[in-house]
Amino acid sequence: MVDRAVLNIWYVNIDNPASILETEPKADRGYGRKFLAQLNPLFPVTPIGQFPLNRSAQADDHEFYIGGYPGITVVQTVIHSEDDKPLLLEELNPRLRQAVPAVDVYACAFDEKEGWAGFAHWHRGELKRVFSGTRFELMEDAGLPLAFENPYWAGEKAEQLGGIALPFTPRDLMEEAQRNWMGVRIDSEGPDLQVVGYAVDGRPEPKVDTAPPLKSVKQLTSDAAFKLGLGPSNADYDDYESPEDEPTTATSETLQHALETTTSFARKATSQAGSFLRNATDKARDFISKKRRD
Repeated sequence: MVDRAVLNIWYVNIDNPASILETEPKADRGYGRKFLAQLNPLFPVTPIGQFPLNRSAQADDHEFYIGGYPGITVVQTVIHSEDDKPLLLEELNPRLRQAVPAVDVYACAFDEKEGWAGFAHWHRGELKRVFSGTRFELMEDAGLPLAFENPYWAGEKAEQLGGIALPFTPRDLMEEAQRNWMGVRIDSEGPDLQVVGYAVDGRPEPKVDTAPPLKSVKQLTSDAAFKLGLGPSNADYDDYESPEDEPTTATSETLQHALETTTSFARKATSQAGSFLRNATDKARDFISKKRRD
């Protein structure tokens, strides 16, 4: 029996969702918090990251991935059946189904382990179409089949197993429904759909190590001058000084002289090392020749 599934629920108030989703809209953390506060004010909400819905692992129990875009809200979460009953989309929790005022609400769900999938559409609160089941058990099938379903029911999209098996894989039809309703692919081939993930089971917020900020050229120059003991009275350099407070020309010339002196020393050291190696090589060659003559 199917008692658990990953659910994508779409709340749509525009005629052409693709016109928004194709722009790869960004997610808003504040919107997700408001959504969860309305869904259940007692939820202990913990942000767990921001990422593309269509390129990430699915939400787990007690998690919500939420994206609020102009005219569209998408929420991915996990739903469970109640009282040991089979999971039916027609009986989707009204609090979740009505969490956002919307002209159209679309639910697309699947249980990969059981091979179950389904979809449902409500228009202004009225159920228009619902389907769910496995390849060998049809659980829901109400409302008129939609045009995009025809090739699946005709057996054109999957190998036929015969007997009581459906002529298609339910998840394939569910994904086709979602693609048809949203106007874009909801997978790695489609546009990035940014969402913010939240946990509502009281877990702590994940710790993220942040890289130290990169220093500007001005900061690097300041640090070098300070370490060399340069600058007016060797005072602490202020990263926020105005241009007129920058090191004086004399200081710049002193720094330049120090750099030139260091470069000259390096050149001399390299030259002396080369001479030493050449002399050592000549002496070794003479010694070997002498031994051979002896």
